[in-house]
Amino acid sequence: MAPKIVKSGSDSGVKKPKRITVETKKEVIAKHENGTRISDLAMQYDMAKLTICTILKKKEALKAADVAKEVTILTKQRPKLLDEVEKLLLVWINQKELAGDSAKETIIHEKALHIHRDLLAKLPSTSTASIEEFEASRGWFDKFRRRTGIYSVIRHGEAASSDKKAAGDFVKEFNKFVKDEGYVSHQVFNCDETGRFWKKNPKGPT
Repeated sequence: MAPKIVKSGSDSGVKKPKRITVETKKEVIAKHENGTRISDLAMQYDMAKLTICTILKKKEALKAADVAKEVTILTKQRPKLLDEVEKLLLVWINQKELAGDSAKETIIHEKALHIHRDLLAKLPSTSTASIEEFEASRGWFDKFRRRTGIYSVIRHGEAASSDKKAAGDFVKEFNKFVKDEGYVSHQVFNCDETGRFWKKNPKGPT
C-alpha cells in the first residue's frame, strides 16, 4: 500500500493561530461597551467566544496602552524611577572604579535600595501609590550587570573582603624573614586551603 501523502501549506487543514493586534482588541472592547454581544463579536471578528472574554478581562490595560498599530502583545513597561535608580547607581560605581576601588555585590544591592528610597521620598505622595516595590533582586542585578558591563568593579568572596594593606605588610615581613633565615625559594610553599588534606594518605611512595 502506497504511503499517504500529507499536503503542506494551506491545504493541510491546520489552521494557524490568528494574531490579534492591540488596535483590534481595542475595537472589540469599544463595540462591547456600546452594547454588542460577545457572540456577535466572535462572529464578526472570527474569534472564539473565549478569546473575546479574555480580551474584555484585560480591557483596562488595553485601553490605556499606547503602542504601534501592529503590536499584538502588551509587555510590561519599565518604570522611569528604576531607570533613574540605575543611572545614579552607575555613576556611583564609576566613581569607585576611577578611585581604584571596588564593591561587593551585596554593597551594590544596598546602594541601589538606598538610591530608590531617596528618589521615592522626593516624589509626591499621590505619585507613589502605583509604583511597584523595588527589591534589588538577584535577577535585577544580573540584567543590570549585563546592560552596563560593570564586571570589572565587582568582587566576590575572599577578594571582596580582603585587607590590601595587611596583605602588603605581610608580604614585606615574610620576605624579610626568608632573607634573614637564609631560606631559598624552593623551600617556600603555598599552604593555602591545604588543611582539608592534611590526613590524606599519599597514593604512591613519597
